[in-house]
Amino acid sequence: MLKPSAVCVAVFVILCVGGWCQKSEPLALHGEQSLFRGSDRYDFSYVLPAAALECFWHFAHQSGNFYFSYEVQWVTGIGKDRHITATVNSPEGLLMGSSQDVRGQINFRTKETGFFQICLSNFHNRFGSMQVFLNFGVYYDGFEEMQHQKEQEKKQLNDTLATIETSAARVQSYVFHMWRYYNFARMRQGTDYYLLLSNYNYVTWWSAAQSLVIVLSGFLQLHFLKRLFYTKTTTDTQKPRC
Repeated sequence: MLKPSAVCVAVFVILCVGGWCQKSEPLALHGEQSLFRGSDRYDFSYVLPAAALECFWHFAHQSGNFYFSYEVQWVTGIGKDRHITATVNSPEGLLMGSSQDVRGQINFRTKETGFFQICLSNFHNRFGSMQVFLNFGVYYDGFEEMQHQKEQEKKQLNDTLATIETSAARVQSYVFHMWRYYNFARMRQGTDYYLLLSNYNYVTWWSAAQSLVIVLSGFLQLHFLKRLFYTKTTTDTQKPRC
C-alpha cells in the first residue's frame, strides 16, 4: 500500500513533467535585459521524525554566496541524541558541505546555476523526533554596482542621486548581513528557551515525585509505629498466657 507522501511525490513529478510545475527561478523579461540577481533567504522550524531523511531545494545562480545554518531546538525519545547530519549538494549531485553536530554552518560560493539540495538526517535518534531551526539563502556580491552601471549607460543621473543610490545599496547589503547574524542569535535563543522549559518540567515532576515519596514513607512509618504499641483487650475468659 502506497503512503500518502509517496502519492504526493508521484503527483508532483507528473505535474512537473507535464509542464504544470514552475521553478522558483526569476524570469527574464523580453529583450536584452538580464536576470535580476538580488538576495533571497528563508528561516523556519521543522520537526524531523525519528530516523527520517528530509530534503529541501533552493535555486541559486552562478557566482553567488550560498549560506546554510541550523540548530536543533528540542528532542524527544529515549536517548535524546541532539546530533543531526546536514548536507548540501550541488545541482550535479556533488557534496558541497556537511555537518554532524547540534548546530552548524555551511557556506560556499556557487559555481553553477541550478537547484541546490539541502538534506537533514535524523538517523542518530531512531526513537524520537526533533525540531530543527533552518536558515538558508543566497546573496550576490556586486549586483548593485552592476545594476547601477547599466542604468548609467541608459540615462544620465546627477552626482547626488548616484551617491544616494550607491550609499543605499551599501546600507542594504550591511543590513542583510546584520540580519544573518541576528537570525543566528534567534536560533540560540530558541534553543535556550526549549532547554529552560525542559528543565522546568523536569524539576516540577521530580519535586512532585519526591514529595509523594516523603508523604508515603511518613504514612508507613506512622503505621508501623502504631502497630508496635497495639495492645489486645483481654477479658476474664481470655487472659494472656505465659
